[in-house]
Amino acid sequence: MSRNLLSIIIAAVLIVLGSLLIISWSSFSKPKVDITGIILFYGDGCSHCKLVEDFISQNKIEEKVKFIRLEVFNNRDNAQILLERAKACGINTADIGVPFLWDGNTCLAGDPDVIKFFKNEAGIK
Repeated sequence: MSRNLLSIIIAAVLIVLGSLLIISWSSFSKPKVDITGIILFYGDGCSHCKLVEDFISQNKIEEKVKFIRLEVFNNRDNAQILLERAKACGINTADIGVPFLWDGNTCLAGDPDVIKFFKNEAGIK
């Protein structure tokens, strides 16, 4: 009888440990990113992104507008965030490119629209 009880206890412990492992693995496999505010998505080596970056630098936009940058060519988590924001705007995934800006409500794509957005936000005419 004590042998059966020991077997049951060991089996229960293994089931609990296995369940905890599965739960923790699933939380690691999906990035839990809660990024809000203005997001500028860019890609390393993107010439249009460079135009936006040059404008930001030359006009000291970072001193005037709070935003974050997320690189998407080499970072899968950032690329996934870009896809989620684009879908929220009703943009087909085949039509997504960088530079891409999310202002919390709307999406802007391409260097002219992104630069125009930063000009307006920074009060540049």
